[in-house]
Amino acid sequence: MHKAEQQFEALIEHFKNQPEITEGKMMSSRGLQYKGKNFLFNWDDKMCFRLGRSFDPASEGLHQYSLLNPFKSKPPLKDWFVFTTDFEKWPLLADIALAKMKEELG
Repeated sequence: MHKAEQQFEALIEHFKNQPEITEGKMMSSRGLQYKGKNFLFNWDDKMCFRLGRSFDPASEGLHQYSLLNPFKSKPPLKDWFVFTTDFEKWPLLADIALAKMKEELG
């Protein structure tokens, strides 16, 4: 099992006491959802978080990231950030992504 997959399993454990969080799929990859909408997913040994366009990774001390760009002929998805390192920050990023999703969906 890759490190990102192990960390994804840890995130499932992180949210286990929140029944509104369910496991789902995004781009054929395992993810976590709130009210049926993904706020994070494990993709290609990376973790993708829907943090929003106003999120500044540097504010959390993160400098190694990219925007999700799964399409060859389309621009990146500006709300989604991709991380391959800084595993210790992933629970914080998951909490931020969930809070953003709750704010949007009510």
